Amino acid sequence: MAIIVQVVQGLQSLAGHLTNPANLTQILSTLAIGIAVILILTQIAQRVNIDKNAPPEVPYWIPYLGSAIQFSVNPLKFYAENREKYGDVFTYTMVGRKFTVCLGTEGNNFVFNAKLADVSAEESYKPLTTPVFGKGVVYDCPNHMLMEQKKFVKWGMSNDAFRAYVPEIEEETRNYFQRWNNKVGGRGDLFTAMGELIINTASRTLMGPEIRALMDESVAQVYHDLDDGFQPINMFFEWLPLPSYFRRDKAHLKMRNIFKKVIEERRANNVTDKTDMLQSLMNQTYKDGTPFTDVDACHLMIALLMAGQHTSSTTATWALLFLAENPDLIKDLLEEQKSVLGSVDAPLNFDAMKNMTLLDNVIRETLRLRPPIIMILRKVIRPITFPGTDYVIPKGNYIAASPIATQVDERFYKNAKAFEPSRWENIVEEETGESVDYGFGKIAGGGARNPNLPFGAGRHRCIGETFAYVQLKTVISTFVRMYDLSLTERGMPGSDFTKMFVQPVLPVEINYKPRN
Repeated sequence: MAIIVQVVQGLQSLAGHLTNPANLTQILSTLAIGIAVILILTQIAQRVNIDKNAPPEVPYWIPYLGSAIQFSVNPLKFYAENREKYGDVFTYTMVGRKFTVCLGTEGNNFVFNAKLADVSAEESYKPLTTPVFGKGVVYDCPNHMLMEQKKFVKWGMSNDAFRAYVPEIEEETRNYFQRWNNKVGGRGDLFTAMGELIINTASRTLMGPEIRALMDESVAQVYHDLDDGFQPINMFFEWLPLPSYFRRDKAHLKMRNIFKKVIEERRANNVTDKTDMLQSLMNQTYKDGTPFTDVDACHLMIALLMAGQHTSSTTATWALLFLAENPDLIKDLLEEQKSVLGSVDAPLNFDAMKNMTLLDNVIRETLRLRPPIIMILRKVIRPITFPGTDYVIPKGNYIAASPIATQVDERFYKNAKAFEPSRWENIVEEETGESVDYGFGKIAGGGARNPNLPFGAGRHRCIGETFAYVQLKTVISTFVRMYDLSLTERGMPGSDFTKMFVQPVLPVEINYKPRN
């Protein structure tokens, strides 16, 4: 390291001679040599400083940046190539941080079920989520408080609530796409449409009528500015003097004030008969007596609105793209609706959709192939050993699970890269953890060793998973009732891995034809 310091000092002294053109060629040559020396010595230092008990480390040439470029271009390829070299557990550097990825079903279980004394989800996600959601909720509070917050919102995730939500989501979907059809006529931007529709349906069902009434163009812009806080740069840098950061913080205040105004009006008018999530959060207290304040309620409402929007809108987009690529599946879905409901004109309902097996399988297969999140993180707060190995992952590293690595693995799924909803027929999944019912029966094993974990596992399993299935089933069922679909000449879009939540490469245009 002393040699590196000397080289840098030499380069600094050379910089003082740049005003002399006669020396420019010599200086540039020396500069290039100096940079090369730094890169070589960095590589040597990496190998010398690696603990002999630490997992193998992916080499890199650019200090600090590490493997960021290779990872961001295609993380799945990056993982697959290094898995061949180093096995299921290896470490890579990215933007000054070390990530130890743990692949396979054992890797998933290791990360999702790691002890709170060993790892912290809060330390991993707090810089990203707190500026967007607000203080005191989700990852900006101790884990036991987050667990209680999950119980607070569970009231709005009951089967009785879902029975009320389905007709509301169907109505919102029909109204939206009738407007969409009048506006774009025959060919439209599916990704943008799904993003707007998911916000509308979530606000209508979970947020309350006052919030849904406010979801006009002005609030849409506030949401967009707040949504810009969910970018990879925000994960590594909680605050920078950039316009997007200023817009994010301003949008957070506006969104909080929207919820706060509704709460204040309800309290002033002694409103107690509402059955939405906001009303439930207005009357909560932690077990130890700590009050759950109105500001806390506002922040948790923002979290519910923001966190579910990306996953559901992206999944709905991919599902409809897969259907457009496989038009026979659309016919089969309509036949299933006719069989279950008696007619494709009959209103959708929660209990009937439990029996729509093909619809369920289409969503499951979409989530298997195109999960919105590539890796799940925990920060190591004391050294931990990966089971069955001598690898000791040091304090300060981040451990990362990547469920998609098993979801597209030929060892678990035949023809794993193909979209085949029929693969879910007559499959009995091994249950190695808690039994989970998402409102439509058991659709995935509860344990973290299950190869299919699009919503995670363990204590941090997504609380909105149940609602997401209700929302997706209703939206997709309604859409295929209204339209025949086909891909444009662009064909099936690729995946854009540069976003925090993986989405299709834009624009996502689709051909559609209204049914008679």
